[in-house]
Amino acid sequence: MVYIENRDGNANVKTEQAQTLTNAYQLLATNELKVYRSRMDAGSYAKGIIEVVAANSALFYIRANRCESLTERIGQIEKWETVQINFKEYQVASLPFTQFFKDRNYRLVVMREKSNDPQLDLFTGDNFIYRCILTNDHENSEKEIIEYYNQRGGSEINFDILNNDFGWKHLPCSDMEYNTVYLIMTAMIKNFYQYILPKISKVFKNIPPTTRLKRFIFRFICVAARWVYQNRGWKLKLYTDRPYERLAA
Repeated sequence: MVYIENRDGNANVKTEQAQTLTNAYQLLATNELKVYRSRMDAGSYAKGIIEVVAANSALFYIRANRCESLTERIGQIEKWETVQINFKEYQVASLPFTQFFKDRNYRLVVMREKSNDPQLDLFTGDNFIYRCILTNDHENSEKEIIEYYNQRGGSEINFDILNNDFGWKHLPCSDMEYNTVYLIMTAMIKNFYQYILPKISKVFKNIPPTTRLKRFIFRFICVAARWVYQNRGWKLKLYTDRPYERLAA
């Protein structure tokens, strides 16, 4: 996690997103971090947002929403290439994209797969499921672009961890500013946790680098102990054979 803003839970996903992304990109730039590729879902498919993303990253990949004009153009595609992605067959093609920008060299990667429902789509006249990705990447093939975009799902586990391990699912305060502080602090803690976990996993064999926080607490933090007065001083005695002393080396 590198940037966080908070907003009302009822706000539309596109509300002020362009400004939020601008703030995030600028923060990275001030730390001399340049974004090579940006990858976003359909919640970022809007002209103002695309302009910000394109201006701050060399390449971008955004899931595109279908509309009437776009559906009509997809229906005019005559040549489809069959590819295999994750052991499933899809048909893919590309179109020049000019819906928002007449002077930009953008590309719309279209993929379709056969639907299990035999009923024909009213707009396309077939029973295919269509998905589109807007990009300025003209070097990679449709298959490579789709596979790269699909890797975005692997990042979603970050939100699952933050929601369930670090309390994002139920924020503690009724004040948005306080909750924003909570979000930032817990995100920093998560980053720190991800930093120390591989180091601990090298010593504790029952704590792999992918350990979730609850299991980590039971296997690393929860241990029987008591303070013992010994040699004119108090010492913490741990009733365990876990190799904590090796972490200090």
